[in-house]
Amino acid sequence: MSSGFGLSAGARAALLNRLSKRGAALAAPEAPAEGPGRDLSTLPGMRDFETMREAGAALGIESPYFRPHDGVAGGRSSIGGRGVINFASYNYLGLNGDPRVAAAAKAAIDRHGVSASASRLASGERPLHGALEAALAAHHGAEACLALVSGHATNVTVIGHLLGPRDLILHDRLIHNSVAEGARLSGARRIAFAHNDWQAAEGELAAHRRRHGRALIVIEGHYSMDGDLPDLPRFAALARRHDALLMVDEAHSIGVLGATGRGIAEQCGADPGLVDIWMGTLSKTLSSCGGYIAGRQRLVDWLRHTAPGFVYSVGLAPPLAASALESLRILGAEPWRVAKLQANAALFLRLAREAGFDTGSSAGLGIVPIILGSSVAAARLAAAAFEAGVNVQPILFPVVPEGSARLRFFLSSEHSAEEIERTVAILAAARDGAAAQLAS
Repeated sequence: MSSGFGLSAGARAALLNRLSKRGAALAAPEAPAEGPGRDLSTLPGMRDFETMREAGAALGIESPYFRPHDGVAGGRSSIGGRGVINFASYNYLGLNGDPRVAAAAKAAIDRHGVSASASRLASGERPLHGALEAALAAHHGAEACLALVSGHATNVTVIGHLLGPRDLILHDRLIHNSVAEGARLSGARRIAFAHNDWQAAEGELAAHRRRHGRALIVIEGHYSMDGDLPDLPRFAALARRHDALLMVDEAHSIGVLGATGRGIAEQCGADPGLVDIWMGTLSKTLSSCGGYIAGRQRLVDWLRHTAPGFVYSVGLAPPLAASALESLRILGAEPWRVAKLQANAALFLRLAREAGFDTGSSAGLGIVPIILGSSVAAARLAAAAFEAGVNVQPILFPVVPEGSARLRFFLSSEHSAEEIERTVAILAAARDGAAAQLAS
């Protein structure tokens, strides 16, 4: 597949020559005005970023990032006045744009205004906060919940606050950046284990657990890069064997996994009480913005009064709390949305595989990657798809290692079977057309 969208030897040599000249220019930056501290070319990752941007320009590939959507982005959207089938939104159940959710947000604005205007510990507490947290705790079968203004910041502040230099954090190799940043902030020893490999995690625990005070295992319920799932009961069992806490990031699980969208515990038929810390986001299925932690009352009370990202941050905006609460209510009342999403994802996965695409380890429950290998291949196929009316984002080096670049499809309950069939046909035609052109 990657060879079909690859470059000819001559084109590849020309591109490498151009990029090598660019790299030489970056290696010898202009003399900074006031010393090396003002030399922006030495910022972390700056050279890789500028080299990749230059590669896109050299290949004539327009950047697919930061394209503004004209309105609500769900299974369909409008970009630059042109309608597209949209696979680049986490609006899994079509609740962002639902008039009931919008009405709840507008009512909250009328009553409380747009902002909480202060930390909740000070004077930013509103009744909606408690109502949302109670509903989320019930959703996870937990004793209590705490909502924060950012999903990324939730992982950073909670992990950074929970662990210290004497402690140990084990996480999946493909864990989200927010977990890695939280681990770095904590100062704890951090060990990444092979993706979804509970036996590798147990081996690391057996080797290192006794040297550390507290241990935390962090996994995701649904991995956004590959669309696959962990064996939750296995991870829960090993956490108890080694006296470790288990934290599960459910950012892409709620509304996606399980018959009623309750997440990985429902999907696996596991007792949610096996997990010590549930983390989730409000910005995807729940059509809002923010993050939350659900777990034991004692933990949540402690975080509520001591976690820096909560204590020193403004409270969740009232319309965002209201929209998340209403979305959660609709999720519980309309499980057909979850069934439709899962059927759409299963159809996309089957058709993509039948067309000869590599979909990796996707479970086909909401996220399906098409792995192309080279970043050039992924960027070109995304561009061809967009030209044909399909919006999908390529994931390129250095976000993923070169050799595993991909297009990442987020399915929605709003997609129709015809749209999914048409999308796979567009992708296959673009791939085959490029291969034929290269062969000629």
